[in-house]
Amino acid sequence: MKKFTGVLLVMALQGVFFQPALAQEEKTALVPLPSVDDFSRGDDGWSFGLGLGIEYETAYEGSDEFGVEVQPAGAVQWRNGDDVFYFAGEALGWRGLRSDTWLFDVAVGFDEGREEGDSDDGHLDGLGDQDEGAELVVQVRRTLDDDWRNHLVGRVVTGGDGTLGLFGVGHRFGNQYDGSGSEINLVAVFHDSEYANKGFGITAEQSAASGLPVTQMSGGFRSIGLNYNYRQNINENWQIFGEALYEHFSSDVQDSPIARSDYEAEVGIGFIYIF
Repeated sequence: MKKFTGVLLVMALQGVFFQPALAQEEKTALVPLPSVDDFSRGDDGWSFGLGLGIEYETAYEGSDEFGVEVQPAGAVQWRNGDDVFYFAGEALGWRGLRSDTWLFDVAVGFDEGREEGDSDDGHLDGLGDQDEGAELVVQVRRTLDDDWRNHLVGRVVTGGDGTLGLFGVGHRFGNQYDGSGSEINLVAVFHDSEYANKGFGITAEQSAASGLPVTQMSGGFRSIGLNYNYRQNINENWQIFGEALYEHFSSDVQDSPIARSDYEAEVGIGFIYIF
């Protein structure tokens, strides 16, 4: 974590479902950002959301192949004031609001890795499979105004295969404080050489097996990314969400034989039932 067709789709759905949401009593989320799950309805204690999402996305980083994937959605959360502990899919984490202006989020999750079979056209043949591995994700957001209308965002992802970081700005649309509405973020993404080579490097052994030239990546600027999130409450229990993501790779990444496209994209939509 795609393109502008996804933005148009979720904006159209926003118009369809917006009126029922207005009739609800508004609940206060930890922060009113649609990209941050909060099923607590503003109350302390346990909360639980369960659903499914459908994603249309590139098959792997740098791929020119696309596919549809069904993913579980939702999380188990426990809230205590300005702190939320959560388990969402393969991620276990904590997020906390400080001074009403800083949002911290720390999670341990898993990188799915990459398999040769991810390319139906055989573009990964000979490169071998990459194992799934644990990774630490640390994110910080800082609001620039009183109502989280505009904010700065920074994120670091690190594990056994290098480190990726991003920094950018975001804007929230709508006046709701229950976490519904829409949000857009523009970020610059950087990676170290280890992370870059995991996705786009080719060793001598891989070169011999695949026929692709040996490629040694260096760290630095990776891409510019644009991410749009949408979330709307249909009624007391049902919620619709959508996401569109576009990442345009730097020239260094595009020069890798693995990068058969100069961008990565994803668009998704789904429903969650809040218990």
